[in-house]
Amino acid sequence: MLKNKKLRRELPLYAMLAPAVVVVLVYAYGPMIGIVIAFQRFLPGKGLFGSPWIGLDNFRFMFQMPTIWQVVGNTILIAGMKIIAGIFVPVTVALMLNDVSSRPFKRSVQTIIYLPHFLSWVILSGILIDILSPSEGIVNQLLELLGLETIFFLGDDRVFPFTLVVTDVWKSFGFGTIVYLAALTGIDPALYEAALVDGASRWQQTRHITLPGISSTIILLTTLSLGNILNAGFDQVFNLYSPVVYRTGDIIDTLVYRTGLVNNQYGVATAVGLLKSLVALLLIGTSYKLAQKAANYTIF
Repeated sequence: MLKNKKLRRELPLYAMLAPAVVVVLVYAYGPMIGIVIAFQRFLPGKGLFGSPWIGLDNFRFMFQMPTIWQVVGNTILIAGMKIIAGIFVPVTVALMLNDVSSRPFKRSVQTIIYLPHFLSWVILSGILIDILSPSEGIVNQLLELLGLETIFFLGDDRVFPFTLVVTDVWKSFGFGTIVYLAALTGIDPALYEAALVDGASRWQQTRHITLPGISSTIILLTTLSLGNILNAGFDQVFNLYSPVVYRTGDIIDTLVYRTGLVNNQYGVATAVGLLKSLVALLLIGTSYKLAQKAANYTIF
């Protein structure tokens, strides 16, 4: 009887959830039938069920590709640097803003640094291409005024990965800063008052009160980000890279794009994407386990 009453009470909530579930089933799980392409010599004219099966040949071809391990290395390196910088920069900015006493100035800064988060990489790439241009870009013009050599940020394969990291942090650190500022509000002000009475300096307060107070949030976001170690940012890389920086800037997602949609090797592209998804699933499961142990975070 109690279960029936609970079901009737929660029925409107399930009804509100139904459209979202349908959308996920249609657009997220429905297309997963295309995984079979990884085991076929896919012919668009014959479709999924008419193309010949070739077993694991696409996977063998994938591992024999001359650039596959270079691309995997690029992906892990770029994503790893983004994760580290994406934790360090927001935490640092949040700590600095937390010490600002002027509320109007603090809110203005939060708004300004948060704005790039709402812009797509299609828009930002056009802006960055102009800003970082080796001949007319404002950054290189400033370098010339300082007597320094110009840098080809988007055309030098030694510089390109760091350009990706810096521009990604510029776009996203505003959101992270707000998250950590919210975490800082949960620290008991009495701890700072007691530290002042004991003669603690600003750095000592930060080290012994502020950082331990938000350490669980830092650990949680860091462990959860490990699941994205194979996602180096397709939108950003695709809109900024060029063949001259493939050696250090090509990632798994851009390789899949070129292999499947440009070179029409649908089976190989699907095999690469499937392998990446399986590894990402393993990493996500591991990261949630780490988050549970380190920060007592659970999904269910």
